[in-house]
Amino acid sequence: MLSDQTLISDIKAIISKSRDNAIRAVDHQRTLMYWHIGKRIFEEEQQGKDRADYGKYIIKYLSEELQPEFGSGFSARQLNWYRQFYRTFPIVSTLWTQLSWSQYKLLLSLNSEEQREFYVAETIKNNWTVRQLERQINTNLYERLLLSNDKESVLAVAKREKMPSDAKEIIKDPMVLEFLGLKRESAYYEKDLEGAIITHLQEFLLELGNGFSFVARQKRIHIEGDEFFVDLVFYNRLLQSFVIIEIKTHKLTHQDIGQLQMYVNYYDRIEKLPHEHPTIGILLCASKNDAVVKFTLPEEQKQIVASQYELYLPTEKQLLDEVNKELESFVSKGGVE
Repeated sequence: MLSDQTLISDIKAIISKSRDNAIRAVDHQRTLMYWHIGKRIFEEEQQGKDRADYGKYIIKYLSEELQPEFGSGFSARQLNWYRQFYRTFPIVSTLWTQLSWSQYKLLLSLNSEEQREFYVAETIKNNWTVRQLERQINTNLYERLLLSNDKESVLAVAKREKMPSDAKEIIKDPMVLEFLGLKRESAYYEKDLEGAIITHLQEFLLELGNGFSFVARQKRIHIEGDEFFVDLVFYNRLLQSFVIIEIKTHKLTHQDIGQLQMYVNYYDRIEKLPHEHPTIGILLCASKNDAVVKFTLPEEQKQIVASQYELYLPTEKQLLDEVNKELESFVSKGGVE
């Protein structure tokens, strides 16, 4: 027989689920309404395409007629959003019920269809809130992944059309840790950065990406009488492997890489189960020389990744500079990777 508490808990869960479903249904109907309004405005514009500024006239006229009765949701600015919504997503059957109108507005700010497809897939897959989607767009998640991966691979992983084959397909460089609230002008010890990450673990997992779960902090390991401490240990269910993160608040050295390689070897030989994939090591560092990383590690290795962290959101100029550097490197190699 069910206890009173179990009965109450079950009924509360039913109520909460029903409310959530009702809210989503109402928001989707609102989204459809905005799409149809945008479609009707665009169709009217096309009828008067030979008249200069006819589109602006329609928006202004509709706003003056609709706002007094229906409120600020029908201001000229909002009506322009609805028109753009239809132009960006011209087929109503492709609209996703999992996305809210607020999330669609964020997607409208993106310049390419590939970006929108990526963020739609990630939002649905990870059940991102509006705030989480906004952060991922503002931190240039798509562009950061593209710095080391091709578009097709990024989109395929996001849509679950393929599983990631190695760490570089899901680990970002740089990682943006603005949510830690640390000032970039200050000097920090590794324990300070580590402590801030633990305090903001949920946000850090979001930045890490898909499939990560926290395992341990300052994991003690013993090697023939010597004792070592691994900064952070995670597990990634997509890659089916342990992920070790070592934090370095200085410029990365070859000694740092060697230290992490030892931890990775230990986990591969002692902790990893037979069905699991090789352990991944991430060096989260203040700065790095990619050539040092390349020549310290064996060729074609996929287990060690160096990722620079940023304590503030990148500017548009910084992002463009990074993309241009990648393009210059690609051209210098004769356009062959």
